[in-house]
Amino acid sequence: MKGRFIDTHCHFDFPPFSGNEAASIQRAADAGVGTIIVPAIEAENFTRVLALAERYEPLYAAVGLHPIVVERHDDDSLAALDAVLAAKPKKLVAVGEIGLDLYREDPQFERQAALLDAQLQLAKRYDLPVILHSRRTHDKLALHLKRHNLPRTGVIHGFSGSLQQALRFIQLGYKIGVGGTISYPRANKTREVMAQLPLETLILETDAPDMPLNGFQGQPNRPERIADVFSHLCSLRPEPPEHIAQTLYHNTYALFTNL
Repeated sequence: MKGRFIDTHCHFDFPPFSGNEAASIQRAADAGVGTIIVPAIEAENFTRVLALAERYEPLYAAVGLHPIVVERHDDDSLAALDAVLAAKPKKLVAVGEIGLDLYREDPQFERQAALLDAQLQLAKRYDLPVILHSRRTHDKLALHLKRHNLPRTGVIHGFSGSLQQALRFIQLGYKIGVGGTISYPRANKTREVMAQLPLETLILETDAPDMPLNGFQGQPNRPERIADVFSHLCSLRPEPPEHIAQTLYHNTYALFTNL
């Protein structure tokens, strides 16, 4: 066991970590974070993320084309993704971050959906789980996932939907990502959902440097704050903390089998 916690979603190739990797990894390790999954968001980041995973033992890579920057992706981007997946890098654990997003003013949603379908097909072909982004699109995303029926499924990252939506994803075989949203007292709906879901369906994440926890607004989020996410989750759950920690750890390894 390389640490008590696994951060399943940290953009470690972004500032404040880029250029400060060794110290940031040590800070995370001091907080019990022994493994960090780093998802790429566009083709030009693939090499950088894979190189980080190759260089630093605690880091693992995911590669994908994020819907929030859909205008940066084209056929060449998909070809680059296919090529990376075909090469089967040793520390590549997932296709991600991919998904759907209706938050933007001009989401180009049809293009997003086509891109998601293409990436789900690649994940299926290369037998990898997916790390899924979903903002205001949970019901639409569930339809795509049901249609593609991935054998390795994946995680709905940064989930903040309803209990019914969460249970639908779980029914399809997906894990639910628990992040810093639950640290905010006003996030009653999300806190209640995380309190009620089966513990076997949850995994921890930070989305660092994004999604800062309550009390850290305006600061870059960091992977060591996974310990705080865990503490907040424990305050919502009836199970003993040690059981929660062990179950979350097991859930993560069951999903990301290349770790």
